[in-house]
Amino acid sequence: MAIIPIERTAKQLVLTMQDYSVFAWRAFMNLYTEPRYWSEFLIQSDIIGVGSTAIVLLAGFFTGGVLALQSAATLSQFGATAVTGQFVGITMIRELGPVLSGIMVAGRNASSMASELGSMVVTEQIDAMRALGVDPMRKLVTPRIFACISMLFFLTIVADAFGIIGGGAVTVFLNHQDGTQYFSKAWESLRYPDIIQGLVKPLFSGYIIASVGCFYGLRTTGGTQGVGRSTIQAVVNSSVLIILVDFLLTRVLLAFFPPL
Repeated sequence: MAIIPIERTAKQLVLTMQDYSVFAWRAFMNLYTEPRYWSEFLIQSDIIGVGSTAIVLLAGFFTGGVLALQSAATLSQFGATAVTGQFVGITMIRELGPVLSGIMVAGRNASSMASELGSMVVTEQIDAMRALGVDPMRKLVTPRIFACISMLFFLTIVADAFGIIGGGAVTVFLNHQDGTQYFSKAWESLRYPDIIQGLVKPLFSGYIIASVGCFYGLRTTGGTQGVGRSTIQAVVNSSVLIILVDFLLTRVLLAFFPPL
């Protein structure tokens, strides 16, 4: 009898994935047809981009500092502390900058999107929009998706920059090493494939964050308790998908841009 709940769970998972795929595709294709709500796009860009700058900046700065501490402690055993800047720069730009920015933005904005749209569903505002002839997908979802993609791209650049700066601060003030050497190594070690890998990932992460947040928000049922459930599902699932897609993208990008 234990097989029945497993079968039901598997069917529910497959149906959810199917619904999400159709939902995300519709939201993406809406950009190519009229009407386009550019004012809503600008509002969401401000909420996502400006509102998330502080947490992304702090996360990047202290992550770079931790990388510098850990790498210097290990590299000192081999007399190779001079390459600390190279290690921090490549790690932040290739991997930690995009992933940490995505998870920080997911925690802040996927939850807010799910709770906002879920509240609109519960209070029947979505039904009112449909009655007035406004497509909620086009008005509410598509602007959020493209605002999140655009802003996460720039937030990742900020996280990368402050991660390298944080590593430099630790290198100079705590490890008492040469800051000029650190930054020159971080700069000289970078290649265009490294930058491409680091800037492709936030495009996918931004799409995941906004589409998952809106998807669970518009599927909200059960009143205010349902809003809470949707918020939790949006944050958890978007964070897991970011890490999963990051793994797949890394595998593909390393095939195109193999390390030297």
